[in-house]
Amino acid sequence: METINQTSSVSEFILLGLSSRPEDQRPLFVLFLTVYLVTLTGNLLIILAIRSDPQLQTPMYFFLSFLSFTDICFTTTVVPKMLMNFLSEKKTISYAGCLTQMYFLYALGNTDSCLLAVMAFDRYVAICDPFHYVTTMNHHRCVLLVAFSCSFPHLHSLLHTLLLNLLIFCDSNVIHHFLCDLNPLLKLSCSSIFVNEIVIMTEGPIVLVTPFLCIVFSYARIFVTVLKIPSAAGKRKAFSTCSSHLTVVTLFYGSIFYVYLQPMSTYTVKDHMATIVYTVLSSMLNPFIYSLRNKDLKQGLRKLMGKRSSWTAPS
Repeated sequence: METINQTSSVSEFILLGLSSRPEDQRPLFVLFLTVYLVTLTGNLLIILAIRSDPQLQTPMYFFLSFLSFTDICFTTTVVPKMLMNFLSEKKTISYAGCLTQMYFLYALGNTDSCLLAVMAFDRYVAICDPFHYVTTMNHHRCVLLVAFSCSFPHLHSLLHTLLLNLLIFCDSNVIHHFLCDLNPLLKLSCSSIFVNEIVIMTEGPIVLVTPFLCIVFSYARIFVTVLKIPSAAGKRKAFSTCSSHLTVVTLFYGSIFYVYLQPMSTYTVKDHMATIVYTVLSSMLNPFIYSLRNKDLKQGLRKLMGKRSSWTAPS
């Protein structure tokens, strides 16, 4: 009975956010609202362009449309609550709301990670085995890869959420972060976190690093194959199809590794900027990165905007 009372003593958490100064709250609100609206608009345009253009009905763009959808959901898990807290004096989140946010943060973040690995595999097949690309990356296999990428991360997230729910929070309820993340929450627990730490040190790196190793392996094979292409134009064309994806991978994994591949005891407020990069900025920048050097996607976006103009034009 005592344990039940201790567990229920914390019904909500306080998120300190990015700044405690009152004069910073409205500028931060405007900044992140702008970022969120740009993220929604950019990723929705990518999805609509891919769905509406027959020339973009290929595996690469099929995966990209799901990446854009995941980015929208990922950012929505974090930013709306941030915006509410910027305008609120009491920056709280309920216990259930905190665990729910953490669940989707890990589920959607790892879905992004798996989709990036699947897209690297798609580029590997396209460049290293082009004659079997159509049969290897058939629609049925693409659907299975997306289904796995979207379902497996939920098991990983569910494991950490259930283990966290077993802990007791009986003292401080102040989270030194702008979201409910695992490490700051573990620091608040007044019960043993031994099992949580073991799972983080064993299962966590496997789930996080395995997709990254698949990407590294795919691009190592791609680079070897491209270097064997005799013409400089052929090499440039091959590299151009991978450059956007590599930029996204570097931005996403660079910030995630900085935050999570370090001992829990070293987790500090300095990690907030890296967290913003992979939760907010990468989702906003991805549509621009993929459309900047991709002629087919830019053409699809022009067609989409042309259709919208014709719909809105007076008859």
